[in-house]
Amino acid sequence: MKQLSVPLFVIVFFLNTLAMKAQPPAHEVTEVWEPVPEVVTPGVGTAPPSDAKVLFDGTSMDGWLDRNGDPAGCTLEDCVMTVVPGTGDIHTSRGFGDIQLHLEWRTPGVVVGECQGRGNSGVFLMNRYEVQILDSYENPTYPNGQAASVYKQHIPLVNASRGPGEWQTYDIIFTAPRFNEDGRVAIPARVTVIHNGVLVQNNVEIWGETEFIGLPSYKEHSMREPIRLQDHNDLVSFRNIWVREL
Repeated sequence: MKQLSVPLFVIVFFLNTLAMKAQPPAHEVTEVWEPVPEVVTPGVGTAPPSDAKVLFDGTSMDGWLDRNGDPAGCTLEDCVMTVVPGTGDIHTSRGFGDIQLHLEWRTPGVVVGECQGRGNSGVFLMNRYEVQILDSYENPTYPNGQAASVYKQHIPLVNASRGPGEWQTYDIIFTAPRFNEDGRVAIPARVTVIHNGVLVQNNVEIWGETEFIGLPSYKEHSMREPIRLQDHNDLVSFRNIWVREL
């Protein structure tokens, strides 16, 4: 029986064709199909998304305590909680680490005082890193202490404040610090702040715990700490507070 002789180039072409068929199309090489992101239903307007933990919805002060662990010293009226001056800071009954935080706040419509004495409060992440709340509408003060500053650390990129008595929003992305076994900070905390829809702190590094006098520094703490709202003897109000744990 006579053997057929196949030219070498035909064999090479045949093998290359098989190899090409075994490979996925070029566009599929960079397609990643897992993991599939969880479905989250976004809220309408400033309503919380479906995976948020609501910290204050206007119906009760449950989940908020004063420094002594007693019920928070705020008034609750028309779905709004307002600081009662002199009753002290309040904090969440549970702790949080890396978070997305949304809160809405309002300083008094009747202007009393100036500089730091005008609509002053603050939101303390992990009970110690403060994003300043202040009536900063046409109210000169030191810029690293105005609204949306990381207090006495980072000046906001712009002043996005609304007028006295108007509701304002903070959307805060916070990454907690990490500590070494010896208690020294390994990775500093970072924060992004969006004030009334405007980016004012762009993933800035927090230098340590907020200090009124002196320089900030880190002290080791747990990975989950409360969120604290400050009583600075001003009638600052809050509503619609929710958090997403990251």
